[in-house]
Amino acid sequence: MLKNELDVRLKKAVTLKEKPDQDKLGFGQYFTDHMLTMKWSRAKGWHDAEIGPYADFQVDPAAMVFHYGQAIFEGLKAYRGADGAILMYRPKDNLKRLNRSAVRMCMPRIPVDKVMQAMKGLVYLERDWIPESEGAALYLRPTMVATEAALGLRPSEEYLFFIIMSPVGAYYAEGFNPTKIYVEDTYVRAVPGGVGEAKTAGNYAASVKALTEAQHKGFTQVLWLDALEHKYIEEVGTSNIFFVINDELITPPLGGTILAGITRDSVLQLARDWDVEVAERRITIDEVIAAAKDGSLSEAFGAGTAAVISPVGELCYKGETVSINEGKTGALSQKLFDAIQSLQRGLLPDPHNWRIRVA
Repeated sequence: MLKNELDVRLKKAVTLKEKPDQDKLGFGQYFTDHMLTMKWSRAKGWHDAEIGPYADFQVDPAAMVFHYGQAIFEGLKAYRGADGAILMYRPKDNLKRLNRSAVRMCMPRIPVDKVMQAMKGLVYLERDWIPESEGAALYLRPTMVATEAALGLRPSEEYLFFIIMSPVGAYYAEGFNPTKIYVEDTYVRAVPGGVGEAKTAGNYAASVKALTEAQHKGFTQVLWLDALEHKYIEEVGTSNIFFVINDELITPPLGGTILAGITRDSVLQLARDWDVEVAERRITIDEVIAAAKDGSLSEAFGAGTAAVISPVGELCYKGETVSINEGKTGALSQKLFDAIQSLQRGLLPDPHNWRIRVA
């Protein structure tokens, strides 16, 4: 059931929090004064929508999300534009992707236009939380979880949707400096026919052990290989991956096991706009390692909402470490990072209508 009528109540917080130091934001450590919540049931559809004070939930211990894992989410950002405007970058694409995840996880779809309107209202209400420093933003986390109190494997008949927000700085401690990536060849993230293309909580839970082990070895992130042959590159834990080999920009294709990244799509479109040769194709880790050794791999980078563009300076595979572009940021990585950030902050024309003005 998908009902399009949604009245959103506003209940302002009585006491406001102290704003954090904009130079020490980190990522996901602080949360704004207000949040958006709304409920769904089979009988009522979406109802009880409210922008209210940030607060704890009271959830039954038998809530099905705890037992059967129906949980999906998104990540997007709001920015302080160069002229003081409040801007969002491709927010409707995130809400549409949430609905694709919902369909895969047997959860109700949200009314995109109504939620978009409410989300803009929430961002405007919390506009003083949007950082002004370069590279910082207000991060939004739309989330849906199953809340029906019942045991027994089936789709829940009750759900809670909410949006919380957090002022953030750089995602990685390295900032825009190249990261060190560990190529995982034991654990797998997703299998064909599974839920790899959905932004569901279980995908991230499944990746924690590999990530933790990689970080203990001194690496920033994990590069995942395919589950069947352990040779085809899929994605990094928090972003899609790109390689520049012989001046061609290469990224693995969407095929059900990796996330259809919003930033990934932006990178592909911008590269085509600039007449860069682009290929969405299967690529093996052996091809990448060989290209790194013979010098035809000129750069590699991750692309995602949190870090935007994250250059890769080093790959470790089966105990062997290879350097990429002498551990330096590549020219295309830098150009994409600058262009996307400029688009997000209203400094460049927006021919693809990716930017939404809140106020």
